[in-house]
Order: sequence, then C-alpha cells, then structure tokens
Amino acid sequence: MIHVGCCGFRRAQAVYFQNFPLVEVQQTFYKPPRVETARRWREEAPPGFTFTLKAWQLITHHATSPTYRKAGLEIPPDRRDRYGMFRPTPEVMEAWERTREIAEILEAPIVVFQCPARFTPTPEHIADMRAFFAQVERGGLTFAWEPRGEWPEETIVALCQDLDLIHCVDPFIRPPVTKGTAYFRLHGIGGYRYRYTDADLRRVLDWCRGFETAYVLFNNVSMWEDGLRFLALLNEDP
Repeated sequence: MIHVGCCGFRRAQAVYFQNFPLVEVQQTFYKPPRVETARRWREEAPPGFTFTLKAWQLITHHATSPTYRKAGLEIPPDRRDRYGMFRPTPEVMEAWERTREIAEILEAPIVVFQCPARFTPTPEHIADMRAFFAQVERGGLTFAWEPRGEWPEETIVALCQDLDLIHCVDPFIRPPVTKGTAYFRLHGIGGYRYRYTDADLRRVLDWCRGFETAYVLFNNVSMWEDGLRFLALLNEDP
C-alpha cells in the first residue's frame, strides 16, 4: 500500500479531496484546530480518505522557537523551560492530549513528531524523550519520529525499537532504520524550491517497494504538481 499526499491542503479542501487520498495536517503543529473544525474535516472527506498530522510544537520545540511567534503563542520567560523538547511536564503532556484528541476525531493512523535541529542527541534530550513516550496514552496511534541534525544511527535504531517509533525521513537524505511502514517527507533536494524530476519519482517508488506500507508526503514548492505526477506514476506501474 502506497499512500500519497501533501503536507497541508494546497488547494481548497473540496478540490484537494478530489485529487489526493491523504493529507498531513500542518495546523496541529502550530495550534490544534477546534474540535468542531476537525469533525467537519472528517465529515467532509470522502470515504477512505486518510489524515495524518504533526504533533503540536509545544511537545517538540522550545518556547523560544520562531514558530511559536508565528502561531501567536506567547510563553512567559519564567515558564519557557516547561515547554517542548519532549520534557515530561504537565504542559507538554497537556499538549499531547490536545494532539491526540484531534487525531482521534480525524481517525488518523499516524502522528508525526518533527524535531528541530536543536534537539540533539544529548543524554538529557534522550532521557526526556524516553520519559515522554513511556507516559503518553497512544490510543492505537502509530508514532513517526523525524529527527533533525546529526544523530548516530545506532541511537536512532535503539530509540525506535525501544519506543516503538517509525523513523520518518526524507529518503533523498537518508534511508529509514525501521522496517514495515515507511513515512517519507519529501522536502525538496537541496531546498524547498526543488521540483522533482520523473527519475526522482521513480526512485521514490523503488524505495516504497521495500516496505509493506508507505506514506509519501510532498513538502516542496511544487508539492501539488509533483504529488499528482507521482500518483500518475503509481497508476502506470504494473
């Protein structure tokens, strides 16, 4: 099974639903939508449509991140160390419950934890990550973890095995260390403005064949066009 979509709705939702079977919701990273909004999305989506979503940044990103300002989130300086970086604090756990609530409404199979480059493989960060995933209520969800920066492969392997995580990657940068299900986020070779060639898309298809299930999410400037071309390639493939 290969599921294809974009990171975010790149057209009006009605148009998007007509063209793609999958979307990765980005709004949940900045600030989760209202419950009523999530219910409306689920009701308006066609049968069989799949939502995945990014975990709220209060879980993964430090309170000084510019993405907090973009979302209009103001955290008092004396409380900033209680947010982000998988710290097992009440604030982070509450952010997870908000994320999980939306995931359940959308019937999402996967939640993506995208980490910033400043989340490095220090003993403190690894310990906090282990504590967080040991405490959260998954409710049947699968977790995909996208580390950034320089992480030793053996550390990624150990954490994915111990915490039951999918290693989320851009396959043009590195292959995943986990098997069974692939979660590919295609950010553009060398940058967001990159447009994938036909040869690039065939490589992605070849990589997908090594997994039982693959989620392919385009996140580049031409994600709409490249995603549709990849769907066409799937339809042509014997």
